[in-house]
Amino acid sequence: MQGRSPAAPAGNRTRSARRRSREFAMQGIYQWLLSAEDVGAIQAHIETSPGFDRADRHHFETLLRGAIQQASALEALILPSLDRPLNLLSPVERAILTLATYELKDHQEIPYRVVINEAVELAKNFGGTDGYKYVNGVLDKVVPGIRPNEVRPAD
Repeated sequence: MQGRSPAAPAGNRTRSARRRSREFAMQGIYQWLLSAEDVGAIQAHIETSPGFDRADRHHFETLLRGAIQQASALEALILPSLDRPLNLLSPVERAILTLATYELKDHQEIPYRVVINEAVELAKNFGGTDGYKYVNGVLDKVVPGIRPNEVRPAD
């Protein structure tokens, strides 16, 4: 991610801090999926990562803990939109989908398009070559069931 000038508007700093918090939360969910390690240990480890001081700490903690605590319920929301069993997703895609579904469900103050865009950006930066297309397609199918008043299902 490129640096920004010190004179950048406050809104850009906030969005950038939130984006970083999503990146770190996704990494924590990924670690949890692979190791089933305690969320507290994962959080403590990630908080020592370079660049974490520029993340929105509260948003990171909310995303990481909420997504892991609700993982089974979130995966139940994701599963009908998949074209393959959940265990055949790459761990990166699975972590991103879990994170984004949590954010769609429990952070309705964030527009769904922002959540999807952020998930796509995570997939572009951390996932496989076309993983972002898959993440986008799955979330497009998930969102009407979570936010029916914000988006109309496709005909």
